[in-house]
Amino acid sequence: MFFSLPHSLILLTSAILFQPPTVTAYKPLSDSFLRAIPSPDDTIDPVNGSLLAPLLIPRVPGTPGQKTVQHHLVNYFQTELPRWSIEWQNSTSPTPISGGAEIPFANLIVRREPPWVQPGQSNLLTLVAHYDSKYQPEGFIGATDSAAPCAMLMHVAKVVDAHVTRMYDEMAALGEGGSVAMDMGIQIIFLDGEEAFIKWTDEDSLYGSRALASEWSQTPNPPSSPSKFYHHRTPLSQISLFLLLDLLGASSPQVPSYFPTTHWAYTHLSTIETRLRSLQLLESTPTAPFLPDANGTMGHGHRVSDDHLPFMGGGVEVLHVIPSPFPGVWHKMVDDGAHLDMPTVRDWCRIVGAFVLEWLDMMEVWDEPGEEVEVESGMAERKRWVA
Repeated sequence: MFFSLPHSLILLTSAILFQPPTVTAYKPLSDSFLRAIPSPDDTIDPVNGSLLAPLLIPRVPGTPGQKTVQHHLVNYFQTELPRWSIEWQNSTSPTPISGGAEIPFANLIVRREPPWVQPGQSNLLTLVAHYDSKYQPEGFIGATDSAAPCAMLMHVAKVVDAHVTRMYDEMAALGEGGSVAMDMGIQIIFLDGEEAFIKWTDEDSLYGSRALASEWSQTPNPPSSPSKFYHHRTPLSQISLFLLLDLLGASSPQVPSYFPTTHWAYTHLSTIETRLRSLQLLESTPTAPFLPDANGTMGHGHRVSDDHLPFMGGGVEVLHVIPSPFPGVWHKMVDDGAHLDMPTVRDWCRIVGAFVLEWLDMMEVWDEPGEEVEVESGMAERKRWVA
């Protein structure tokens, strides 16, 4: 990532007036639900944690370290979350260090959709982080950039999966699969080739995200059978929100609201942090909230070049969760596991996990303590939080 934005995109985003989303009977998570969201605990420990530790190695595109990390990511979803689909999007490109040779880049897409939807029918909340590390300095780890965000998303997938499974199973048991006009799913993208090899330019950066956004914008979804449901023309248009995590894991981050069109989503994320802190469910003790920009005044004039740009250029709505200023370890050898602030890392897991559960309206399948659970045929009218 880098501090810049093409002038045309600045004009585009500045010209768009903020439009709040259409929200139908949106249900925030109850306090009891927030309390039940698990901590990643030791799974995200930088030394022995099953999620994070294997990511804390140099993982430059085209190197053995990158292949090791790819195997770790795939193995996790195959063994721990077998209902998620796994897909690779591959591309090649010369780089400033390759002497004209093509370097491979591989984006990993894991997805959980309602089992009854056809390709192109679901709206996909899309969680994103890049898994590659910098070519220089040699041996660079990139714990905040972006090993820790990748581990956070692995944990969030596990937290969300049980609730998604119950929602889909209940709807199927009631014969209501396919009766909701806007079926929601979730996809996680682990992007390759975010980092520049020599110096950040439009050509030497964002190799994976440029390739994926281009392919998805030009690849039509297969035609679906006649249905009352909206059919998205391309995989790119299925993205309801592109939630990009980057440079997370240092203490006391300050994440502004970057885009007026998704400030409503930022506000929901900020409200979740506030509620979790009021319930004493977060471990960190920063001097200010992680997400202090509820009034939308900090970040609208300040843009950061990152993996969202190719997607935003294709009309995708972006919620960019990246601190400003960047953490002090940025692009330094000390951006390693030993310099992560683990209470902050675990707190991000809870905050993002709660946001995803709210987006998917999982209060519909939450058994509130002390209340009798009734399964009714009203599942077809499941409320949705849709931008």
